[in-house]
Amino acid sequence: MSGLGGAKRVVVKVGSALLVDEATGAADRAWLTAFAADVARMHARGQQVLVVSSGAVALGRRRLSLGKGKLDLPQKQAAAAAGQSMLMHAWEGAFDPHGMTTAQILLTRDDTETRRRWLNARATVETLMSLGVVPIVNENDTVVTEEIRYGDNDRLAARVAQMIGADLLVLLSDIDGLYTADPRSNPKAEHIPVVRQLTPEIEAMAGGANASAGVGTGGMATKLEAVRIAGSAGCATLITLGRRPAPLQAAEAGERATLFEAAFSPAAAYKQWVAGSLAPQGTLIVDAGAAKALTAGKSLLPAGVRVVEGAFDKGDAVVIRDADGQEIGRGLARYDASEAEKIKGLKSGEIEAALGYTAGPTLVHADDLALARR
Repeated sequence: MSGLGGAKRVVVKVGSALLVDEATGAADRAWLTAFAADVARMHARGQQVLVVSSGAVALGRRRLSLGKGKLDLPQKQAAAAAGQSMLMHAWEGAFDPHGMTTAQILLTRDDTETRRRWLNARATVETLMSLGVVPIVNENDTVVTEEIRYGDNDRLAARVAQMIGADLLVLLSDIDGLYTADPRSNPKAEHIPVVRQLTPEIEAMAGGANASAGVGTGGMATKLEAVRIAGSAGCATLITLGRRPAPLQAAEAGERATLFEAAFSPAAAYKQWVAGSLAPQGTLIVDAGAAKALTAGKSLLPAGVRVVEGAFDKGDAVVIRDADGQEIGRGLARYDASEAEKIKGLKSGEIEAALGYTAGPTLVHADDLALARR
């Protein structure tokens, strides 16, 4: 049971140890070609796949002749700058034979931690995936500082899965799942195929970082942290062996892996977060027509807004009330308070004329709205 067959949206993390040939320091073209065919197979049956890819630093250090020693931050940033184009060239070459387009997205932690930037990043990814593009995501190592680093791409992949509402996060590893102990040092270690809850006992099985991979930074402990992040968003996680030609197909076929189940769906987790985890920064009072539309699952359009209260920014939570003051729900604003004041009562097609630009036709999208219980 891998969870891959039924997932509509999948995030796959590919580490440097898989993507870069250790002997030559160049991209492993054979592995990339086979992996791209694996993703193309999933695309053909209607699934969306986003790839979180390491490798820019590993490829760039070879181009800059930096050797195999530990790099300081400026050297890492220089290597990333030199390696990013090499990394994307490798991915483009792998997907081109399948007629599939790739697009590079570079993120820092602020892009998934700051709501305004989170909304912008999510909108970009959603648009790309709706066009059939395979987004290739990496941390923006060229400009990121230690204070705002994710730390490793397992965590980055989990945050991206959380951001886009993925059903499944796949962490391709140098090991085929979770064991009761490190199987490389303990021959009695037992493989665990399914984990239904991340308990302290499960976390204690995680061992240290994987030093043998050479170019990677993560280990089982960071993978379990990624499992926790993804699970909080209703996303299941699969840890499986990446060093095989078609790792996703192999996991579907029943090859050994560990599936960490999610307790609820991504949509339910997100609505719960909007409803209960964010302090509202403002209020929107709507007319009867908008109130009826919202309770039917529609988005809030500016035309239905009568009063704007508070000093909220784009991405902040707002309370939506009807004319009698009854709370209809809470959602994330796609315009700030001053913009909302200017476009309230207007039709969606009039937004650009009023502001000089548009961030879309909705003030609060239905996807970002949690209705109050009546």
